[in-house]
Amino acid sequence: MMPALTSDPAREEMTPSKQNPELPLHGARFRRCALQVNPHHYMRTYQGVPNEGDPGDHARAIIRRASELSIEAIAITDHHSVEGIDEFRRAADDLNAAITIFPGFELESHEGIHILCIYPQGTPYNTLRDYLAEFKLSNPNHAQTLSSYPFTDVLDLVQSHSGVAIAAHVTGDKGLFKALAGNARATAWKHRALAAIQIPRSVEDLPPEFKSIVINKDPNYQRDYVADERLAVATINACDVTTARDLEKESATCWIKMSNISIEGLRQAFLDPVSRIKLSTDTRNEEHSEIVSIRWDGGFLDGLAIRFDPSLNVLIGGRGAGKSTVIESLRYVLDIRPTGNDAEKSHDAFVQNVLRPGTTISLHIRTTRPTVKDYLVERIIPNPPVVRQASDGSVLNFSPSEILTGIGIYGQHEISEIIKTDRTRTSLLGRFIKRDPDLNERKTTLKFELDKNRQSILRIREEMQTLETKLLTLPRLEENLQRFEDAGFEEHLREKSWLVKEEQILESIPERLQPFRDCLEVLRQEVPIDQVFLSKKALNGLPGGDILAKSNDALKQLSGDLEVTISQLEQSLSNATASLDIVRAEWSARSENVNQSYQKTLRKLQSSAIDGEKFIQLRREFERLQPLSRKHEAYDRQMKEYIQIRRSLLDQWKAVRSEEFNLLKKAAKGITRKLDQILKVSVIDGGDRSALTDALRDALSGRLHETIVKLKGNAEFSLSEFVESCRSGTEAVQAKYYLTKAQADLLASLDVETLMRIEELELTPTTQISLNVSVDSHSASDDPQWQPLESLSTGQKATAVLLLLLLESGDALIIDQPEDDLDNRFITDGIVPRLRTAKHRRQFILSTHNANIPVLGDAELILGLTPEGSAAHGSATVSSEHAGSIDTPSVCALIEDILEGGREAFERRRRKYGF
Repeated sequence: MMPALTSDPAREEMTPSKQNPELPLHGARFRRCALQVNPHHYMRTYQGVPNEGDPGDHARAIIRRASELSIEAIAITDHHSVEGIDEFRRAADDLNAAITIFPGFELESHEGIHILCIYPQGTPYNTLRDYLAEFKLSNPNHAQTLSSYPFTDVLDLVQSHSGVAIAAHVTGDKGLFKALAGNARATAWKHRALAAIQIPRSVEDLPPEFKSIVINKDPNYQRDYVADERLAVATINACDVTTARDLEKESATCWIKMSNISIEGLRQAFLDPVSRIKLSTDTRNEEHSEIVSIRWDGGFLDGLAIRFDPSLNVLIGGRGAGKSTVIESLRYVLDIRPTGNDAEKSHDAFVQNVLRPGTTISLHIRTTRPTVKDYLVERIIPNPPVVRQASDGSVLNFSPSEILTGIGIYGQHEISEIIKTDRTRTSLLGRFIKRDPDLNERKTTLKFELDKNRQSILRIREEMQTLETKLLTLPRLEENLQRFEDAGFEEHLREKSWLVKEEQILESIPERLQPFRDCLEVLRQEVPIDQVFLSKKALNGLPGGDILAKSNDALKQLSGDLEVTISQLEQSLSNATASLDIVRAEWSARSENVNQSYQKTLRKLQSSAIDGEKFIQLRREFERLQPLSRKHEAYDRQMKEYIQIRRSLLDQWKAVRSEEFNLLKKAAKGITRKLDQILKVSVIDGGDRSALTDALRDALSGRLHETIVKLKGNAEFSLSEFVESCRSGTEAVQAKYYLTKAQADLLASLDVETLMRIEELELTPTTQISLNVSVDSHSASDDPQWQPLESLSTGQKATAVLLLLLLESGDALIIDQPEDDLDNRFITDGIVPRLRTAKHRRQFILSTHNANIPVLGDAELILGLTPEGSAAHGSATVSSEHAGSIDTPSVCALIEDILEGGREAFERRRRKYGF
């Protein structure tokens, strides 16, 4: 049994409560259809098997089962008869079933080819009888007779009756492929009015000789007019449904995309089958994130609410209708800044003058990975956006960009702005990379560790320099002391000399205790341990909550033990302090005795003209400085450890940067492969050296222009080699980079901190983009003419950007007038095919004045905006009749009026072209 394609109740539930009720919930959407249903008598008449019940029971059973399977349309196609149609109409009314009944019949052409003839749902019974009469089939008892019309005339006649004709079971005995052969079959196949054929499964499952015809590869059967470059005519699944159970067969139904179920919807689907028809075997996954709806309260679009389609949405309207306002509103509520000064000024002007302060913009977003989730984003101008959980309205602590990580929004002429600089060009390429969270985390950690390592080295270096300054006097002190000792001063002042040493020891004790006091302070701050994360509320709903809750006892016990430890440590420190106070008091008594003796000795020495005080001062200074020498040695050992750690961190940093570059290179190769013979992309590692030039300008004064030019021109530039050269001195810099002595002197004068910062820099890759500018880049016979981006015109640059943007999949792409700066040929051959391919896996919201985008792109939802008054004081609306797809007559008329200049203008152009 095939899965039913149902409407999306979640989408309806999450619509903002104030949304315009007249606005359709969807544009064109896939609807399950069974286009070959037969009345009650069919089994008995053609299969010799009596059917159960009466005609009414039969019709109701089929309608009931169709509703259960979410089939929204059925076509009644009895052989050469329309007698059972009204039974199905009555059954649908009796059961209040939301099922459209297409009336019709199946006939055999003069050649014996079966054709399904389907007409508008309201076609009266008598009219249908008249159509049969035209085919010379008005007598229901002549069901086995052939029509007098050949196959091609039947197609033309059904078309003239506003119906659609489908070549039935083309691979069967009475199907087109087997009933005819040779030139007759080729002529019938190439007939312009043939728009659809019925096949049992997929095109891939067709016999090779038939498949080549259907995909327009057989030269004998190639049609001048094809539905799509991949398909010569529309293919559908349908088979004779004679009982309700038959609807469950894989071949009985297919999905047809329509705004409203109508014969025009079928016709448009047959004109655009790749976009609008899914066969029973089609398993394509169309789930992707989407912007569901937007609403304005205040400003130019006050009271307007738009319900977007998950696929291709196109905004149309005259100038000043509000198309750009919708685009800029989406940008504003999602807090995405434009690229380029002009785009920023234009956006800010829209916010201030058209959206206006105080206006509330509300957005409903749906994501599908890892599960379907709905969010509401609200922004009141000029405040920041607020993200809420759609289910309960609770405020979430993240930004809109964290919901739609890959969304792209571009205003008028902005697409050419994003490739003006190396940085924006490479960031565009970065959108094609599958991000590795582990890589980003490692990169962030390494940045932090390098920064911390640099600060540690600078701190130790500063400490060492301070110590070195102080220790400069140590050799002189030693020399002077030696002279005093040689003169016998040490013998006379031995007790005082020892006292000086003892004093230094006593002074160092508090320093030894400080780490324990610091540890005590940390413990005081962390105890008791926070156990909120294990509370009943935090664990509520977790299957293992009861197990995790047992951790509370362990942490509570630990907190208690630590409290005891804190008390013990406090007491121990207090005891130590008291004991040390006793030691200090006892030593002070000794000091006093020694000093009294010392004073006597000094007086004796003075009478002999000997300066004993100077000797003791020298001894005191020496004893103070001597421990600093040992401290300097400890710092030196620590410095070597940090330098070794730094080397390891820098190696890891290079490895991470290399991984990132390889991802970019892989993305560039993938783009070049996908856009074969159209666009080439390559990347240069570290090509953007602006970070280096900024660092040099910040650190150095003088003329740097020539130096920077030479550094930028070095193709094999390495930051680590540059830093090593600078550390080695002027000659090394000159030899490596061919600079003058003055230029090299400047670089060699860079201080330690600057050089460390430079080796931590992130020189981003540059991206080179080349476009094939040959007259017809899609023709294999033309030699490619590659031109780099810098040499392209504005329009060619925009072409290159659009080709890249349309390659992406995932989050929405929103562009205001993508046709700006582009010619119609590229829109038709470049943009439209890619829109048609990508819209099933990605949402597009575009505004345009070009008819090719909504029509040839087969937009699921076309919205016609109508302005009232000026942008500063007026408003804009979208009426219900101006919202839908090309199969909606009023929307079709709006496209003709706004984008084609009206029917008369369209017809005049057609006549001038000679069509």
